[in-house]
Amino acid sequence: MSSTTSTRNDGQGTPRRTWIGLGVLAAGLSMIVIDGTIVGVALPVIIHKLNLSLGDAQWVNSLYSVVFAALLLSAGRLGDRLGRRKLFVAGIVVFMLGSILAAAATGATSLIMGRLIQGIGGAFVLPATLSTVNATFRGKDRVVAFAVWGAVISGMAAIGPLLGGWLTHSYTWPWIFLVNVPIGIAVLIGTYFTVPESKSEASGRGMDVGGLLLSAAGFGAIVFGLIEGSAVGWWTPVADLHFLGLTWPGSAPISIAPIAAAVGVALLIFFAAAERRRVRNDRSVILDLRLFQISTFAWGNVTAMMVAIGEFGLIFVLPLYLIDALGIGGLGAGLVLGAMGVGAFFSGAAARHLAARVGAAGVVVIGLALEVVGVLATALVVGPTSSPVLIAILVVIYGLGLGLASAQLTSTTLGDVPVALSGQGSATQSTVRQVGAALGTAVVGAVLSTGVGQSDLAGASPGSFSDATRYALYVAAAFLVLGLYGATRVAVAVRRSDVVDQANESVAAR
Repeated sequence: MSSTTSTRNDGQGTPRRTWIGLGVLAAGLSMIVIDGTIVGVALPVIIHKLNLSLGDAQWVNSLYSVVFAALLLSAGRLGDRLGRRKLFVAGIVVFMLGSILAAAATGATSLIMGRLIQGIGGAFVLPATLSTVNATFRGKDRVVAFAVWGAVISGMAAIGPLLGGWLTHSYTWPWIFLVNVPIGIAVLIGTYFTVPESKSEASGRGMDVGGLLLSAAGFGAIVFGLIEGSAVGWWTPVADLHFLGLTWPGSAPISIAPIAAAVGVALLIFFAAAERRRVRNDRSVILDLRLFQISTFAWGNVTAMMVAIGEFGLIFVLPLYLIDALGIGGLGAGLVLGAMGVGAFFSGAAARHLAARVGAAGVVVIGLALEVVGVLATALVVGPTSSPVLIAILVVIYGLGLGLASAQLTSTTLGDVPVALSGQGSATQSTVRQVGAALGTAVVGAVLSTGVGQSDLAGASPGSFSDATRYALYVAAAFLVLGLYGATRVAVAVRRSDVVDQANESVAAR
């Protein structure tokens, strides 16, 4: 560990400068989390201004998460070796460049390219913040710092739609990206003065370039198939696909969608086999699959993915419904979804106190139960003449659950991971969440377009749009139910671990 981490001062508490540094890291984290959801409310306007198809819109919304997920593990390892603060600074700079390119976009290609660059920058930032917190704080202060990190993840994801709606309504859509530039500059200045540098000793020989390529290609191919399936057909082609100068004709015997998904699954299988072989040969890996032998880690990641699919599916479909079916405009949709953020911040702050009574795993279970209730209740009231106020109230219930679950899920998932593997564990959970975000947009978006019966959502009637939204929300709720099951398995594993620890302490006392 670098000497710069000496600011921990374990015996005398965490210095004030380090707490300010946490605030700077939280500000940088807020930028990239908000950018994962800020586009949703602005999408109807962007679709109109830039003449985007539904497939283009889904790529604008999901490519950020795909690139994010594909690079997180490698970025985390790079930060461990070269320095986490260096990686954080590089990520902020790249993220700002992507934001400028996205704001200046004149069509689908340039906007998608800007989102791709933003995803690269975000992949550098997120693991650097989490691993810096892990390296800098100790004891009770670390619990508080992780709670702050979890609250930012959940709360800012919910704030994104509100900010996007306000900026699009009050100014123009490019400002949802341009706002990142002054914030990014302030974060860079704060980082220089308050965030310590830290790094870890490299384990294993070499760099896992093959793992990077296989994981990136595998995740990308799977999400590509899910997104394009709604436009070109899930099995039999219904239209030509033009991508990167290549064409898959509508006359082909099979659609490109299932082929891409199958190729993606195969690449991830090869990735897993390659990682196991590198571990046996004492070479560095992007992901040590032995981590998944830890019950809390394995089920915690299942929970994180299911929660992300449900959350980002909800955030993708609700703004479109509120704007296109209810006609309340971008600002109105942002206010409705902003209620989610209010609930998340309130419950995220209270999660630590509730955990003292029922345990962190119990808080996650309660939170996910509230999320399921909130989404199902929202689905039941969705209609062409529904009250936006009622929907906002129901979304608050979902937000309360989101704040509880997200604030404690990270510490619960990583609780049994060995310290030497904590960096990989942190990056893995972040990767799983981002993959879930991309899949949520793809899967729920596909359900929406299938329910409407056309890829051009602008031509759908309020009634058909409302029905399709209800089906999409049911699917989002189904994934949250799976997440709730995973959370109960985590709680059982934690309980068993506690029993074993108490037994060992009793034997030692004798």
